[in-house]
Amino acid sequence: MKYDVYGIGNALVDKEFEVTDDFLAAEGIEKGLMTLIDEERHNHLLASLKQNKGLKKRAGGGSAANTIVAISQFGGKTFYACKVANDEFGEFYMHDLHAAGVDTRLDQVRCISQGKTGKCMVMVTPDAERTMNTYLGITSDFSAAELHYEELKQANYLYVEGYLVTSDTSRAAVLAAREVAKQHGVKMAMTFSDPSMATYFKAGLVEMLGEGVDLLFCNQDEAFAFTGQTHLNDAIRVLKPLARKLVVTLGSEGALVVNPDHEVKIAAQHVTPVDTNGAGDMFAGAFLYGLTQGFNDEQAGALASKAAARIIQVYGARLDKHIHQELLATV
Repeated sequence: MKYDVYGIGNALVDKEFEVTDDFLAAEGIEKGLMTLIDEERHNHLLASLKQNKGLKKRAGGGSAANTIVAISQFGGKTFYACKVANDEFGEFYMHDLHAAGVDTRLDQVRCISQGKTGKCMVMVTPDAERTMNTYLGITSDFSAAELHYEELKQANYLYVEGYLVTSDTSRAAVLAAREVAKQHGVKMAMTFSDPSMATYFKAGLVEMLGEGVDLLFCNQDEAFAFTGQTHLNDAIRVLKPLARKLVVTLGSEGALVVNPDHEVKIAAQHVTPVDTNGAGDMFAGAFLYGLTQGFNDEQAGALASKAAARIIQVYGARLDKHIHQELLATV
């Protein structure tokens, strides 16, 4: 296979700010969730944040993109299909992915894409909780036209973020990619991405899951939101038929890897977090890297746990390449 993992997802430039709970309350922002906003609301919040808080960091983002970058930085071979506009943010995003070693065809996509590149305001409170308000921009029009099937056919895994469920064209692209993957023996991995996706877009997630996936990532809150259960064992019982391998992250309690005939408990790394943005994306990236390199569940889980613990100790959703290599050396 030319690629270990081929990812599809939203292309967003992250702008990160440190905020207070009072700021979120004053702006009517629901803490801890990702909320979609329009351009007018984005401009209002951005102006308010810049005036009152100051920009902490700007970086390429997007849930699946963060995961794909992590895989690449560990040493995996990756491709990312997404959509950006022919603007300064789109150019920044493209070069950011290429600098991380991720293959794309964004040089072609940008030339014919009119609109504005998507942006995400990441607001981090003193308790390290991340809250996101996202203006999708042109990425809301991500479609099957941007899939690049030849690259997909040459991948070991197709990785899909749950955020794509919010757009009809993006959801249709997932279904098209899933069908091509099935025809060419490419395994499919998916993440629910956020509790709000499981709460408000469950029917679309069910459609994207289809007859089931090879690997499904979710955290405990997403598992509860999707299944309607309030106990972890009950939620797992509902989710198990949807995936050949289910990975449920449990925050400070570690994670569970659920196979048809056995479960593996992954121990947590106890650290003091400053920013939980990207923790799930990093966990998925490290775990997928491990699986594609022949790691067993325990080894892949250990790497994922250490990587997730490392990312929450810094601002932003990505780590420098040398840190990935340091983490890899510990497994």
